[in-house]
Amino acid sequence: MKYQVIGDSDCPLVQIALGNQETVKVERGSMVYISNVSLEGKMNSSKKGIGGVLGAIGRSMTSGESMFITMATGTSDQGVIGIAPPIPGKIHELKVGGPTQYRLNTGAFLACDQSVEYLMKKQDLGKAIFAGTGGLFVMETQGEGDVLVSSFGDILALEVREDQPLTIDNEHVVAWDASLQYDIRVASGTFGFTTGEGFVNEFHGNGTVLIQTRNVHNFADAIRPFLPTSSSN
Repeated sequence: MKYQVIGDSDCPLVQIALGNQETVKVERGSMVYISNVSLEGKMNSSKKGIGGVLGAIGRSMTSGESMFITMATGTSDQGVIGIAPPIPGKIHELKVGGPTQYRLNTGAFLACDQSVEYLMKKQDLGKAIFAGTGGLFVMETQGEGDVLVSSFGDILALEVREDQPLTIDNEHVVAWDASLQYDIRVASGTFGFTTGEGFVNEFHGNGTVLIQTRNVHNFADAIRPFLPTSSSN
């Protein structure tokens, strides 16, 4: 994928160059502008026919992911598409291929090469119940190429080692090495209320976890008292 990140560092935009008939997959609704590029919305499923429809519906219901994905294809050798995530933050590239694959939290995906697929991996019931995002399924990359993910705030890479497991607030997790083992549990006390924390992801093994420095839900709670409320007549 030939791209550049442009604009303000806190509110960036990705400009992707596309050759004739070259295609990338982008998150639905992320397009800002296009030139010599055609857009096509497709069911977010690798299957065709009724199976693909049911698969896309199932993925949407169980993961919070959109039923559709946008395919952007160059119509000349000078194709350009600009895309942007819905919230301010950073954009990060993941190189995937062979055994190097990642799992993505809900809302992290922005774009990927046509050669990259992603599967919905089923989580066990305990993880599904306690997961603030992701639900019964979590997205896992497959194939070889580039994947772009976005965050709320900055993106930091934290290393996990066999002798040094890592516990991260579930709302701050963006992506992690698919080889890592993880559990979702209550931070402390009764649903974490004693410390003000909720659910956390505890990672084990050897690999990398990408985190975002801000929490969308905490931000929403912080500004809610200042938002106008409707009054009944």
